[in-house]
Amino acid sequence: MPSGTKEAEKKIEALREEIRRHEHLYYVLDQPEISDPEFDKLMQQLQQLEAEHPVLITPDSPTQRVGGKPREGFVKVRHSSPMLSLDNTYNEEELRAWERRVHELSGRKDVDYVCELKLDGMSLSLGYSGGQLERGITRGDGTVGEDVTLNVRTVRSVPLSVAKEKLKKAGIPADFEVRGELLMPIASFKRMNDEREAKGLSVFANPRNATAGTVRQLESKVTAQRRLDYFAYMLLQNGRTYFDRHSKTMDALEAAGFKVNPHRKLVHSMEEVWAFIRQWEAKRETLPYEIDGIVVKVDRTALQDELGFTGKAPRWAIAYKYAARAGITQLEDIRVQVGRTGKLTPVAMLAPVAIGGTTVRNATLHNMDEIERLGVKIGDWVQVERGGDVIPKVAKVIDDKDHPRGTRGFHMPQKCPECGTPVVRTEGEVDYRCVNANCPAKLRETILHFASRGVMNIEGMGDALVNQLTEHGLVKNVADIYGLKKDDLLRLERFADKSAQNIIDEIENSKQLPLERVIFGLGIRMVGERTAQFLAEHFGSMEALEKASVEELQDVGEVGPKIAESIAEFFSIEANQELVKRLRKAGLTMRGEKKERGTKLAGKTFVLTGTLAKYSRDEAKKLIEDAGGKVTGSVSKKTDYVVAGTDAGSKLDKARELGVAVIDEGEMERLAG
Repeated sequence: MPSGTKEAEKKIEALREEIRRHEHLYYVLDQPEISDPEFDKLMQQLQQLEAEHPVLITPDSPTQRVGGKPREGFVKVRHSSPMLSLDNTYNEEELRAWERRVHELSGRKDVDYVCELKLDGMSLSLGYSGGQLERGITRGDGTVGEDVTLNVRTVRSVPLSVAKEKLKKAGIPADFEVRGELLMPIASFKRMNDEREAKGLSVFANPRNATAGTVRQLESKVTAQRRLDYFAYMLLQNGRTYFDRHSKTMDALEAAGFKVNPHRKLVHSMEEVWAFIRQWEAKRETLPYEIDGIVVKVDRTALQDELGFTGKAPRWAIAYKYAARAGITQLEDIRVQVGRTGKLTPVAMLAPVAIGGTTVRNATLHNMDEIERLGVKIGDWVQVERGGDVIPKVAKVIDDKDHPRGTRGFHMPQKCPECGTPVVRTEGEVDYRCVNANCPAKLRETILHFASRGVMNIEGMGDALVNQLTEHGLVKNVADIYGLKKDDLLRLERFADKSAQNIIDEIENSKQLPLERVIFGLGIRMVGERTAQFLAEHFGSMEALEKASVEELQDVGEVGPKIAESIAEFFSIEANQELVKRLRKAGLTMRGEKKERGTKLAGKTFVLTGTLAKYSRDEAKKLIEDAGGKVTGSVSKKTDYVVAGTDAGSKLDKARELGVAVIDEGEMERLAG
């Protein structure tokens, strides 16, 4: 390398380090040392030097945050481990019930927790290799997300690289994954909406929607202009938590230069948790970003592993949602919405009202019983509540001299508003239903459910497209989706060649999704995501499930008589049998991995306590259940064995008190065969 180039390299690297230091001070610590014009001057100097010596440009240079041609779409990428959502709780009683479950499942009373602000943005995973940012992936459906790396690089609080010395000091390996929350600060949100309004463009309803819309921009320059922010809260290696305590994870991420929310606290009791919740409820309006509650996590990673997961959420964490924000507005009308199961839901049509940063125009009235309980009439002034992801609801009628009552009552229609079929109300149920299998409203909702992110994940098949597909008669049931051609889409409004091809590709990709997704997609009444997974594991194929009797269905975990009858009824209908045949012919996954249960532990009940050396809590539970045994959360006289690991809790004492056999994991393995 010529001496001139070597000298330029030294200057460039020194300038980069100086710019990175100021970026960290400004965007992460919020403690700028220089003015914006001075920072811009440093950046201009670096850009000029790199232009003179283009061979010295590196991907992690501060000048390379925005670059490259606009993308044509986003590649889907599987996560290293599922990005699960959290269960919600809304009051102190529910929170303490969660704490009791933690104590019961772990057998411990001395549990430490970390309290964090529940940021109202979107989850984002960052993958680093050798300390260099390689990939940014959205949460997606929790299993598969979208690669938005070019846009993530524009977020100034996301490090493009982390020096080896800094990683070593923080105790972080060179290859790692960070998960966190991407959000739009309130000031950025207001500025962006003001600019859009001035240009006559539509405005975003709230910062969360704006964040999601911004990170999925196909031009990274647009993302850069909107000033997103990123807070890290999890560190993984090969899909597993790296440190032995969550509090250590947060400190290490901070030491490595990631932006970690400073408003967090390690606590040792539920009283301290509750004090933290109350403190931030009073102070939430002072924050520069939106929060909708507090997240509480068990601190010890070994205990997290022991507690495991439900179908959708970790048992070791909970989100406490703050009380719904409310607004008062006039109920202008009530319309009836027909869902995919045929259920008729009354929806309040409201004069627009701003609640918690979102403009609300519709709110659910749930059912006729709720309308009668509220005593609501068309023309009433009502209090509308909205909390987190919960659909806005009418909470009560306002009746005072400033808010006169309405005069028009409401009655559920005798005929379906979509197809004119007489409406049915089964004795003992509150819901009215349309029983016409070919009702167009049921068809639309069925297709939307089938194509949704957590089911067959056909990106782009939303309301607008589904409405056109059904109106043009292109899709009369979900199997028709797999017969669509690009030319069919090109004849629809707002479809160009690329967008049409993207939909066709999405449809083709959905064929690779596992059997449980297909079962869930059928829309069988009372069969949710978790039940669909149990059915797939138990029967191993759609054919076996179709032929199963009500009695055989009840052998599946968590399937009771009503669910079993609903499944059997679904597959007894000829139209549904034909639907499955067509999906099979289209190439969807109709076979899975059947998980046969053994009989060695049949009739035996186990309780797990303490930390096992070889197994997580869920792995040990699976081992026992696969051998025909049952695992419960509490010790009683009916318990056959207590499996005790290190640091076992009160369950071990209870077992000894009742004379229940106590075994180690080696004996558990031997019994399970």
